[in-house]
Amino acid sequence: MSLALSTLIYEWRRYLAAVIALAVAGLLVLAMTGMFMGLTKTFSATVDHTPAQILIAPPDATDLFDSRSGLPRRVIPQIYSNPSIVDVRPLNIGGAPWSNFPKPGQPAKDTFVILVIVNPVKGDITIPIDFSDELIQALREPYAIIVDKSTLGKLGVQVGDKAKVANQTVWVRGVTTGYPSMFQSMTFISVQTAKLLRQYNDGDRVGTILAKINDPTQERAVVDQLNAASKGQYKAWTREDLSHSSQMSMLSDGPIAVMIGFAVVVSAFIGVVITWQTLQGAILANIKEFASLRALGVSMRRLRLVVMELSFWVGIAGLLLTVGLTALVWFIAITSGVPLDFPLFVDIPVALALLGIAILSGAMSLGVLKKSQPADLLR
Repeated sequence: MSLALSTLIYEWRRYLAAVIALAVAGLLVLAMTGMFMGLTKTFSATVDHTPAQILIAPPDATDLFDSRSGLPRRVIPQIYSNPSIVDVRPLNIGGAPWSNFPKPGQPAKDTFVILVIVNPVKGDITIPIDFSDELIQALREPYAIIVDKSTLGKLGVQVGDKAKVANQTVWVRGVTTGYPSMFQSMTFISVQTAKLLRQYNDGDRVGTILAKINDPTQERAVVDQLNAASKGQYKAWTREDLSHSSQMSMLSDGPIAVMIGFAVVVSAFIGVVITWQTLQGAILANIKEFASLRALGVSMRRLRLVVMELSFWVGIAGLLLTVGLTALVWFIAITSGVPLDFPLFVDIPVALALLGIAILSGAMSLGVLKKSQPADLLR
């Protein structure tokens, strides 16, 4: 075991403040980015859970939200012309006002819900892959609606209760999981119920189009073929690529980028200052030990390497604590119905940044070693 690591282990109390500062800095950045990424996942959950391998969006779309302008319905037969395509359906998503029928002592809930319109047939391209046979069967009932379990309190209902959607009575016939929402709750209805509620889109334009192919391993080749034949009318995506592009688009959005950037700057400042001061104080507390090492012939260069290694191990400890705190926040968020997501393209830069902050703090503390004079041991 190296001298730096053994020093950190046996005198961990002196370095605890630095470790906590790094962990809090990492948690602040991860919590904010995780919230926005979770929000993106909320809107794309239906697409992420679809059995379709390919999605068709407007030609200038860079994420799922750009698909709101829609596509001409005539695009559907053109997509069918590809021999690898076996099924094509538009993803019909609408919205309507919601109100519950409050029971005695229960508050009234008036809000707006997202309506995802599906064809309640097992294996249909519009049915999410995580829907059970019971949920599919429940959707076949006229005026039946499925809601996410995490939004029951927000909507003021339980399974079996009735509510109003678009000023018409519907019945909550089941709950699903995996579709939480911080804003507008996501609900599912059948095509038949959508028509009864006058929410079904049968016009000349459709939303995102779902496409299923006969060989899922060839999805990228089929995407290239569809884009080559589109003549600029649409753009084909794999499910994973559109989900990733939606996340990146969310991160690059103006206000969101400013908020995350502000969190990064504040976190970095807090981490550098506290870690630097803590390391400097710890080195000063051990200055006699460093002086003893110099008296034994250990060079100043070697002592500097010890301090830098010590700062590296402080960074590793901060990373481990960050993982633990982030896992705790994630658990609390999930149980509260708040969606969080921590993609690797965010996690890896944050981890490297925390290590960089620790090493930078160590470099800023090297000047203290000048006080480790062997002659001071004689005083």
